[in-house]
Amino acid sequence: MFRFTLQSTDRRARAGLFRTPHGEIPTPVFMPVGTQATVKALSPRDLEDLGATIILANTYHLYLRPGDERIARLGGLHTFMGWHRPILTDSGGYQVFSLAARRQVDPDGVTFRSHIDGSEHRFTPEQVIAIQENLGADVITCLDECADPTDRDYNTLALARTHAWAARGRAAKTRPDQALFGIVQGGIFPDLREQSARFLMGLGFDGYAVGGLSVGETKGEMHAVLEVLDALLPAGQPRYLMGVGTPQDLVECVARGVDMFDCVLPTRIARNGGALTRTGRLNLRNARFADDSAPLEPGCTCYTCTHFTRAYLRHLVTANEILGHTLLTLHNLHLMLTITREIRAAILTGQFQAYRETMNNEQ
Repeated sequence: MFRFTLQSTDRRARAGLFRTPHGEIPTPVFMPVGTQATVKALSPRDLEDLGATIILANTYHLYLRPGDERIARLGGLHTFMGWHRPILTDSGGYQVFSLAARRQVDPDGVTFRSHIDGSEHRFTPEQVIAIQENLGADVITCLDECADPTDRDYNTLALARTHAWAARGRAAKTRPDQALFGIVQGGIFPDLREQSARFLMGLGFDGYAVGGLSVGETKGEMHAVLEVLDALLPAGQPRYLMGVGTPQDLVECVARGVDMFDCVLPTRIARNGGALTRTGRLNLRNARFADDSAPLEPGCTCYTCTHFTRAYLRHLVTANEILGHTLLTLHNLHLMLTITREIRAAILTGQFQAYRETMNNEQ
């Protein structure tokens, strides 16, 4: 049910096609984040109109509410949220990092106290697979431990847990209509990253995610890790960089062999009055936009830019109107998805390096 075809390369940059039960995913690909079975401020129809081919949902949050068993009874995540293209679910491993004050990690798994009501919940590698099988996403991930990328001692301990959990998660998987990705950890340390990649490849997964980046390290350190992994990970399987995704990140990380991205940044800053452009960010709360009759980004073909001015968008933001969230989210995701399509076209025509230079010059 799954096949990844590598169609073209331009140095390390790759263009491929990832076939899943709910459709084909041209890569490189940016996945809008729909943490709680919704990409905030948008409908599935909006996402289809934008050309999104896959979205991400969160195992931890959907387990807490409305519950994975309820979603299964209601026909699975695709039916539940009205999105019939591919879905990827993350494992909850990032919450091990982001909710550090509300969890306890041990060799067998993680115990969380809910951020909603304080109730206690236990995640084991087997349970995380079972939850994701109930959700029914096309691509699922193993429970892992995301750690401070600069703490070598803790990364060594976390890596041992991540590897043990990956083996248990792989053994627990039962659904043939779901692809399972192992998650490479190891912080900024090349030897730990190599150890992790080799261990996971020895188990054999449908694809490989790179976790534990964009959580405190420098861009140079992140790029160095990706260069190590590009030389190690199988060329014939998809590579997913978790939680990374500015316009510049897309270009520079594709240049280091990455196929798949997700990031909350485009939708999160939209809800706070922020717009992404090819040359940087705009803060629509700034008074200088109050009488600005230009679109957010001249030449942009998104619905927001072809219908509304910066002045109107600033009014919506300062008045806290919901439409402002929607219009800025539409623009930000349109930009991310457009840049990803441009990157893919450049790789297929052997023009990626020229495209990369152009994007770097615009920043």
